[in-house]
Amino acid sequence: MNDLFQQYKSYLVFEQNLSPNSIDAYTRDVLRFLKYLKTIGIKSALQVKAAHIQRLIQLLSEMGLSAQSVARNLSSIRGFYHFLIAENLLDQDPTETIDRPKLARRLPSVLTYDEVQKILSLPDVSNHLGLRDKAMLETLYACGLRISELLTLQIRDIHEKQNFVRIFGKGRKERLVPISDTALKWIKRYSDQARPLLDRYQRSQGVLFLSVRGTAMSRMGFWKILKKYVDKAGIRKEIHPHTFRHSFATHLLENGADLRAVQEMLGHADISTTQIYTHVDRTFLLQEYQSFHPRSDANLSKTSWKKTR
Repeated sequence: MNDLFQQYKSYLVFEQNLSPNSIDAYTRDVLRFLKYLKTIGIKSALQVKAAHIQRLIQLLSEMGLSAQSVARNLSSIRGFYHFLIAENLLDQDPTETIDRPKLARRLPSVLTYDEVQKILSLPDVSNHLGLRDKAMLETLYACGLRISELLTLQIRDIHEKQNFVRIFGKGRKERLVPISDTALKWIKRYSDQARPLLDRYQRSQGVLFLSVRGTAMSRMGFWKILKKYVDKAGIRKEIHPHTFRHSFATHLLENGADLRAVQEMLGHADISTTQIYTHVDRTFLLQEYQSFHPRSDANLSKTSWKKTR
């Protein structure tokens, strides 16, 4: 089993081009699965039946793992068996009859346009770090990027004349995303005035947005920057770097953008992933209706209250 595990890990690293975090998650789940097989006396992953996997899923739930974590474990095991089948080591997938645990679909936290504007106005562009922060935040909102995509963005991937940015998303899948003139203006100012100071030791390797050490910024480093501006703006919502991506998609749909166009810009493989933003949009519409329609329940109760005074 160890040989199969090492082959699978190599496949994730060298053929799938996954991020280190994804590789760690998948391999950790598969390793747990293989250890479980040993405890129940199964010596090879090739001998596994659906009932064995079903029992593990049940055990993980009984241990208190969330439905999300259990679903991820099943997804990791399923990926492992897809690899074994692709390598002609197995004919039948023991996971194919096992249903994924039902997950409560949570609507993502979204900033209003006014809140986005407030955050974007806060960096002090009179110094090189503030100018960098301004350019990063403008780019993040203009393109709806994942944080990993923003932090690995290369100078050569900015196509100013065409108003496009070339992005390498999950699995190194390439896509072209439009970028606004405003974001391009701030990228140019940052590139001309601030980036040379940050890259004075020539450590950047072509990465656009740099840390104070002149290297690519870490996720935690960016999160601290964003949190500073969110706190300054006095926003009390639960905000994280992905919130800008959620807000990008929601604001496009609110203003009439085509769902498939938004799917392309976000780099979603499945349109059902993008459709969650239509639910956010409906929530916004309902709030607007209840606030302003004279015959909504909220406004009728206000009218009734006025009449009783």
